[in-house]
Amino acid sequence: MTLEELRKQIDEIDNGILELFLKRMACAKQVAEVKRQKELPIFNETRELKILDGVCRKAGEYGGQARILYANLMAMSREAQHSALGSGTELRQAVLKASRFPNKPRSVACLGEKGSYSHEAFSRLYPEAEPVFFPDFPSIFAAVKNGRADLGVLPVENSSAGSVNEVYDLILKYRFSIVAAISLSVRHCLASREAELHEIQTVYSHPQALRQCAGYLKKRGIPSAECSSTAGAAALAAGERGAAALCSEHAAAQYGLNILDRNVQDSDGNRTRFIAIGRNLLIPPQANKISLCFAVPHRTGTLYTVLARFAASGLNLTKIESRPIPGRNFEYDFYLDFSGSVADPKTLDLLCALSEELSRFSFLGNYSELE
Repeated sequence: MTLEELRKQIDEIDNGILELFLKRMACAKQVAEVKRQKELPIFNETRELKILDGVCRKAGEYGGQARILYANLMAMSREAQHSALGSGTELRQAVLKASRFPNKPRSVACLGEKGSYSHEAFSRLYPEAEPVFFPDFPSIFAAVKNGRADLGVLPVENSSAGSVNEVYDLILKYRFSIVAAISLSVRHCLASREAELHEIQTVYSHPQALRQCAGYLKKRGIPSAECSSTAGAAALAAGERGAAALCSEHAAAQYGLNILDRNVQDSDGNRTRFIAIGRNLLIPPQANKISLCFAVPHRTGTLYTVLARFAASGLNLTKIESRPIPGRNFEYDFYLDFSGSVADPKTLDLLCALSEELSRFSFLGNYSELE
């Protein structure tokens, strides 16, 4: 048989598969109506696992592939049923009641001191608010929780040093809403009260900044020490002989330091992403980014099947982060960012379906991200 003949045969098979797929989805919607009438749950995990085990056995050498195929088929069928029944009432109500135009925050919690990159992010997002500075990330979350600040601004990711894991852990712990985000170009300078580079004995900065400049420091053989923020590093350098800071030029000027070297970060495209967190859900009309978190059963293919549903809806994932669940060995929460808006009915239907099926599910926000 020639290649063209084989391709023709495959096309005929594919047409048959598509026809059967459409029939299956139509049947799934009818199943939804029966479940509505009999008040049955959409997701019957025991039944689905039994079917998947049977398919795997029958498929022989293609058992693994068949299992993934059928797992996705059943996930899409469930999604059609959730949509038909308007599942996810709690999430739909939260989205409906969310503020669209927030009151201007009076106070915003930030890391470090004036001149820090967090302070710059705050100034871009909320120029009319009053910054309240804290020495660490847990203090910022606590301040938002107890009302000492209306919002908090925190770094979550750097293009060269990666994720700020402590912040992700706190996001998953508190489940606050993310109300805004901004990405800043980060250009570090080496600043000191000293006038010459050879006089420097120690460089202070936040751990993330030290990682972003690790190559520069290693090449010059300069010892480093961690501190709470880049602006805090500038304050230390201002009061200690032989000390320097990796900080912004603004922070260097704030503390009267000499700039010994500019743009010392290892990557010219160095950027840090900041988020603003709040106690209440806010979904502005121009919202373009969604964040959520959830856990999945510790079984082969469960995460894959969930992610496939985002692809099927045409949604572009921009971030996925796994973090250990406290007190549970080798079990994880997954944090996701993706481009989209809950104003799109298909996107909201997907999230509502997932909220019904996944444990530890939290919708963390639909917000605008500024560049």
